[in-house]
Amino acid sequence: MAHNHGGNCCSEAGHSHEDTELGIQYSLYKHIDTNNVECLNETVDGSGKTIFKPWEDRLNMEKFVESDADSELLINIPFTSNIKLKGLRLIGGASDSHPNRIKLFKNRPGMTFDDVNATPDQEFELNRDSDASIEYPILAAKFSNVYHLTCYFPTNFGSDNTLLYYLGFRGESSPLHRHGVTICNYETTPSIADHKVDNMNGVSREIQ
Repeated sequence: MAHNHGGNCCSEAGHSHEDTELGIQYSLYKHIDTNNVECLNETVDGSGKTIFKPWEDRLNMEKFVESDADSELLINIPFTSNIKLKGLRLIGGASDSHPNRIKLFKNRPGMTFDDVNATPDQEFELNRDSDASIEYPILAAKFSNVYHLTCYFPTNFGSDNTLLYYLGFRGESSPLHRHGVTICNYETTPSIADHKVDNMNGVSREIQ
């Protein structure tokens, strides 16, 4: 009996370690601009942003988003960093309300249902998942330098409404450099006045 008990302890410790590792890997929710997340066709305004949770809170069923008029959900997700996406996991409704497909669109802010017929950057058929045990691998080479992600859920397994409790992403983050790029472009575009000064001084600004 003691031997079996020891085995159970090891199993529990291993499970806890795996959860800790997944919690570290699935921490990109910290880089989501949650206040500006936009979910179209949600029953309750603002509920779409509640599904981006820490890994350890993924089984909290008090926060969720449910589609309203039909089974479609479209979520526009702005990031506060440049993201390289590598994987996603989700938890949907326990019945037929679980989404059965997802389409991903990279860096297309402001998408609406009028835009969803465009070719997605990647799409998956989804399986029912009640604890986010399934990871869907994202093409990291295609989903690098992501500052905005649109997730479109067109259908579910047969219900009138789609239900989502958790949506998590695995990947890497780096600081945004939008302002730096703007300044660089400005500085490398000399004005006529600059040329006049350069000609008068006989020294080019490039040499300086």
